[in-house]
Amino acid sequence: MKRFYSVLPLLYLLAAACPAAAQFSIDEVNARHSDVTFHDRVKPTAVDVDYFNLARYRAERAAIRKERNTLEFGGGLMGALTNYNDPWVDVSGGDNSIALTANLFLNHTFTKHLFSVETKFIGKFGYNRMKVETTDDNGETTSKGEWFKNQDEFEISTAPSFKMSKNWSYGAIVKFRSQFVDGYKSRTEQDRADRKSTFMTPGYLDASLGVTYKCPNPKFPIVINLSPIALNATYARNTTIRKDNGFAYGIEDPDKRSKYEGGSSVQIDFDRTFGKSEFLRYRTMLYGFYGWITDIGQNNKYRSYHAYVDAMNTWESGDKDIKKKPHLPIHPVVRWTNTIDIKATKYLSTSLSFELYYNRAQNLDVQTKTLLSVGLAYTFKNK
Repeated sequence: MKRFYSVLPLLYLLAAACPAAAQFSIDEVNARHSDVTFHDRVKPTAVDVDYFNLARYRAERAAIRKERNTLEFGGGLMGALTNYNDPWVDVSGGDNSIALTANLFLNHTFTKHLFSVETKFIGKFGYNRMKVETTDDNGETTSKGEWFKNQDEFEISTAPSFKMSKNWSYGAIVKFRSQFVDGYKSRTEQDRADRKSTFMTPGYLDASLGVTYKCPNPKFPIVINLSPIALNATYARNTTIRKDNGFAYGIEDPDKRSKYEGGSSVQIDFDRTFGKSEFLRYRTMLYGFYGWITDIGQNNKYRSYHAYVDAMNTWESGDKDIKKKPHLPIHPVVRWTNTIDIKATKYLSTSLSFELYYNRAQNLDVQTKTLLSVGLAYTFKNK
């Protein structure tokens, strides 16, 4: 075995020294030529990074609009009817009457980032019909049903604001208030010469600039607006009502159709619903204005009421120059409105409203109004 391993190197050297050769032959091949067609059965789809879908765009815009806009719309028609025939009236008495009241409420809020604007519209209008006995020049008494306005008012306001913090914002409030149609002295005096109010007679404009606080507690949604700078304007555009009929609404100069006062104002709003079905809703607004800016520059001003009375008597007996007319300091103006809505069903509701108004320039006493009505009502909300 050892001899075999010793011979292996010699065999390896002999193989490396001897040349080696090989020969290959390839036969000629004539291959047939044919065209090859490739079929792409997959349909191509172009992909663009700027792909636009109209339906998706509209859906996104609608979602953004709903998020930014809050809309509440409501209206109601309330009424009462009493009717007696002649035998009933002869025995027990009574009076046939009809009362109709319509109201409209709109509240829209637009919010974008820190900016928001709230717009409100409130309209109330009502008529009633009752029998009125009149006596002519010959002494004959006639009874006739007469329609007479029992409620007529509309108010529109807008309040743009910017948020300073979670609960505080700064902005402005602009409100305008007037009525729709003519108002008369009584049921038996309803000619144009007997008017005591109409559109823009009176008309009220309130503008204020300040800060607003909104309570974060949903169970106590109170909003307080403090305005160190505010404007209160009163309009009486109809000359006949203002000068001839004597309803000037606090405008002392009969040749002027408006009065402007500068000062400060405060407004408190509260609006809350109760119950899962929101069967009860309470809304209240308290507004106060004090014209201290106008009060500072007022001429012929008397602090003492007795001195004012003496000065007025002297002025009445003189030439009655309007520029020399005595004045008392401007009193604050207060307006407080309350509304309670009770829903029996989705479309049947009971409404109770109470309003208090104090304006010493128009009346020395406090004015109040109360209205209770039952009828149809509907409210729409987008959220």
